[in-house]
Amino acid sequence: MKPIHVGLLGSGTVGGGTFTVLSRNAAEITRRAGRPIRISVVADKNLELARQVTGGACRITDDAFAVVNDPDVDVVVELIGGYGVARELVMQAIANGKHVVTANKALLAVHGNEIFAAAQEKGVMVAFEAAVAGGIPIIKALREGLAANRIEWAAGIINGTTNFILSEMRDKGLPFAEVLKEAQRLGYAEADPTFDIEGIDAAHKATLIASVAFGIPVQFDKAYVEGITQLQAADIKYAEQLGYRIKLLGIAKRRDDGVELRVHPTLVPARRLIANVEGAMNAILVKGDAVGATLYYGKGAGAEPTASSVIADLVDVARAATIDPDNRVPHLAFQPDQLHDLPILPIAEAETAYYLRLQVEDRPGVLADVTRILADQQISIDAMLQREPQEGEAQTDIIILTHRCREKAADAAIAKVEALAAVQGKVIKLRLEELQ
Repeated sequence: MKPIHVGLLGSGTVGGGTFTVLSRNAAEITRRAGRPIRISVVADKNLELARQVTGGACRITDDAFAVVNDPDVDVVVELIGGYGVARELVMQAIANGKHVVTANKALLAVHGNEIFAAAQEKGVMVAFEAAVAGGIPIIKALREGLAANRIEWAAGIINGTTNFILSEMRDKGLPFAEVLKEAQRLGYAEADPTFDIEGIDAAHKATLIASVAFGIPVQFDKAYVEGITQLQAADIKYAEQLGYRIKLLGIAKRRDDGVELRVHPTLVPARRLIANVEGAMNAILVKGDAVGATLYYGKGAGAEPTASSVIADLVDVARAATIDPDNRVPHLAFQPDQLHDLPILPIAEAETAYYLRLQVEDRPGVLADVTRILADQQISIDAMLQREPQEGEAQTDIIILTHRCREKAADAAIAKVEALAAVQGKVIKLRLEELQ
């Protein structure tokens, strides 16, 4: 059968891994796809790198637009990244009637609606398994494996850099800044780690998970995003004493009045499997009404793990290329005319439990004042921990775990607590999810 000819844009880490795995497992992949899948041209500004990756096995060029305009290319694999030229290339490929495979979560989180609409119009596929959680097949699981379910929520560790940092902070009791430097030295964090440590990368991925899980348009601009830069080692230690671990989670939760889409440090019970995912590994927990909770775990980045997802998408394209476009698996799992307009709720309307740490003067009556304020906002206390003050100390820490409440109620209570004369500085607030 006629091979599928692929144009590869980018020969960096993932591009190199894709070329390597596709070459090494060519026979097995052909057996699965029903036809050979061959990279016929690679585009990269660094021609020397492209030569090293391909070993002269295919054409190379420094003109990516020449690839997307090449009539002999059936599928364009976009591994350049970013919002700018990558968008132009993907849109041009679609306009030329080519299928697209991409690992570019930022591009799809911001411009996905436009890209999917263009692909639908042209009858081509846009596959993006590698855009979320590297080698973990979470998009296929949500789109196909869990198709019988009404997905209730998904919560995931979907950024390996931040998970490595939090694991090190917990294991070694070190401050964030010190662990970040070590992560950069080891290659887990970029020289500019902003997208990772500020939660933006996780929010891109959570946005795509929400869209596929609930059948809603891509709405990254409405996600609540909070990174780990302000997280203190003391709170990781206190959480541990209370039976919790802190993870940066991407959370997508369906409610009757809308969808919660948020990324932030989260206390998770230490007995949960996802709480024990350490280092640079990823994991996503998905709750469906029929299947219950399902956990997906594996490497969220790296050359060959991500290439595994890229090539899985290529196999899907090879299998489905000749199918009537209306009968293919929809880009966002639901038929394009059946997407819901459920709103993304503001963070003030989120419902969760809270960890509150107060530094207070060590004198009678303080705790009574705090609990009264919480009660006035209909917030009940689940657990409490008070640090014994050291000799000579005039203040101490009180840690309170609340039951679930609206964020706006928690914020109102915190503002009143901070106004108490006995409370020193700001109250530390972290969200808590039981993930049952």
